[in-house]
Amino acid sequence: MDKTQSIDHQLRATWQAVAKLYNERAAKHDSTMATAFVLLNIDYENGTPSTALGPSMGMEPTSLSRILKTMEEKGAIVREKNPNDGRSVIIKLTDFGREMREVSRESVILFNNAVREHVSEQELKAFFKVTSTINKLIADKMIYPTGDIDKKAV
Repeated sequence: MDKTQSIDHQLRATWQAVAKLYNERAAKHDSTMATAFVLLNIDYENGTPSTALGPSMGMEPTSLSRILKTMEEKGAIVREKNPNDGRSVIIKLTDFGREMREVSRESVILFNNAVREHVSEQELKAFFKVTSTINKLIADKMIYPTGDIDKKAV
């Protein structure tokens, strides 16, 4: 199969291009795409329990811990004890974090608007349907039903 006709190749190549675009923009603000993603997932007013952040973003705990440490060092977030659960902390945005969150939000809006200028609503609906179907097939373990990859295929 020609790699340009492979669904996973197109997904990977497109995501790498988007990630590069966002990282280049974030670098202008001494940040990264991953940091921007975390900023956008922290509740603006009340903060977010650290235990809820990773799962909501599909991020591994070690990666998230590293990003949160950097964000705290840069003054974008503070950690406060969770008043409802003394074992956990709530991640809250500082004023600087709120500013950076707004920059991140504007970047996402600009990206979406630019794509929407070149892609019809019908094409976007089809795109979202395809990506939703792929995610469901993976979640329902319908790609490799037994969980094993056929060694001949690899």
